[in-house]
Amino acid sequence: MKEIISWGNLKSSGTNKNKKQIVLIHSSREKNEYLTSLKNRFDGKYDKIPNYLIDKQGNIVELIKPEESSKIFNDKVIDNNVIVICLENLGWLEKEPLKKHYINWIGNIYKGKVYEKQWRDYIFWDPYTEEQIDSTIFLCNKLTEKFEIEKKFVGHNTKINGVEKFYGIACRSNYFTEYTDLNPSFNFEYFLKKFENE
Repeated sequence: MKEIISWGNLKSSGTNKNKKQIVLIHSSREKNEYLTSLKNRFDGKYDKIPNYLIDKQGNIVELIKPEESSKIFNDKVIDNNVIVICLENLGWLEKEPLKKHYINWIGNIYKGKVYEKQWRDYIFWDPYTEEQIDSTIFLCNKLTEKFEIEKKFVGHNTKINGVEKFYGIACRSNYFTEYTDLNPSFNFEYFLKKFENE
C-alpha cells in the first residue's frame, strides 16, 4: 500500500463531495520548483492547485483534499467536478544547438533520455516513469472507489468535444489542443491494462 503525504497549507476555492471525473495533468517543471511556485506565486494566493502531485519516484503528495477544488480550468462547473492529479514532468523539450542537453519552456536543463515523437508542434518530451504510472493507477483506483467515479479512462491524449461530460479519467489535453499534458511518452496502454485488472 502506497503512502499519501500531505504537504503545505494551500487554499482551495470550493468543495464538492460528488466528483465525476479525474483529470491528469503535468507540472511542466521539477517537483520542488513546482511546489515552491504553488506556495509563493501571487503572494501565496495562487489558485490553480491540483489535488495531488506524483513525483518521478512515484511518491504521492496531497496538496488539497480530493473533495476540494481550485481554478485549474478557470471554469467553475468543470473545476467543481474534477479531481486533478499532476505528474512531475517537464513536458516538451528543445535541443540546445551544439550542446548535449535539452531545455524546457523556462530554460531548465534536462540531460536524461528523451522520448521522441512529433505531436502538437513539438518533437522531444520528458518521459513519465513507470513508478509514476503505477502510483497514478493506485491513486485512481482509490479515488474512483471513494467517489464512485466510473472506472473508465479516455486512453489517449487528443482533444474530445464534450469531454467535460465524461465520467471517468481524462487528461488536460483531452480538453484543449493548446495543452500537451499528458504528453506522448505516457504509456496509455500499460495504464489501461493495469487499471482495468486492479
